[in-house]
Amino acid sequence: MVSMKVSPSPYVAALLVGLLCSFSGQGLVVNQGETFEEGVSTSGGGRSLLVEEITATWCPTCAEIDPELVQVADSHGSRIAMVALHPTDGEDAFQPEASQHRIDRIDSVQAGASTSTPTFVVEAGPARRGYDAWSEVQRDILNEELSRQAVSELDIMVEKTEVGYKASVVHTNLIQATGTQLTLMVLEHGKSMPPDVVNPGGDHRDRVLVGVAECSLDNHTITTQLGLLSTSVGTSCLDSFAVEFDDLRSWSVVLIHESTQEELDAGGRSTSYGAVEMAYRDRAESQPDSGWLGPIILIGCVALGLASIVRKK
Repeated sequence: MVSMKVSPSPYVAALLVGLLCSFSGQGLVVNQGETFEEGVSTSGGGRSLLVEEITATWCPTCAEIDPELVQVADSHGSRIAMVALHPTDGEDAFQPEASQHRIDRIDSVQAGASTSTPTFVVEAGPARRGYDAWSEVQRDILNEELSRQAVSELDIMVEKTEVGYKASVVHTNLIQATGTQLTLMVLEHGKSMPPDVVNPGGDHRDRVLVGVAECSLDNHTITTQLGLLSTSVGTSCLDSFAVEFDDLRSWSVVLIHESTQEELDAGGRSTSYGAVEMAYRDRAESQPDSGWLGPIILIGCVALGLASIVRKK
């Protein structure tokens, strides 16, 4: 016979799960009327989880779910920073080097993670593959949130320049660790599909990683610069690391504190120490009317809440 027993500690866990599922913080989403002439900054950032999707413009399933993932990113708010990685495979319509750089990083932690699309990875965790993977992704997000202790505090400022935008690190309070770096990512929202390419979806793709720069905290030098107009650092990555990028119509900037590739290769920590995102886009324009992912998120949250209360004997 199966009986059920409830104890106080699972109730606490269930409450935490419920709060996490119900929370849909706005993050810093800047409406497209903002000019950035005075500069705009995040405040109190660092708690976002990094969710990376390995995708491709020629992938029918990826094209189908791409609009839905915009809604997912909005519903999670500042809880996650979602990044779309497109490969330099000779077939993808974009093939940004910055995206391939991150794909290579994921493959170095999980060999073969990039062999199929779409594949989702939460904080360098298990590769979740395919159309129906989001319930597992949601579980990974909740598990990461429940298991996290301290995070690195991170904030960025973005201002307009003559040729585009400049994103700068303006505040950090980092978890102390060796072999780490600050990574600045630039994502393009609504990136237009070029003509005469294999395109099973709409006329644009979202959250495309088009630029990345990495600044080593061991020697305060820039180690990677891909897809950006320029990068710079003064005496320290902590207060003078900056990148300049093209005058995109709609974009996000993500700042991450994470291990260097050398530290990963030596078996170091694969999850980030903290991340923050600033998005410049119109939320209303990017949200679809309906979708299949919302109910999956709700069902996943309910299931996790019940699982944390009920113990089978």
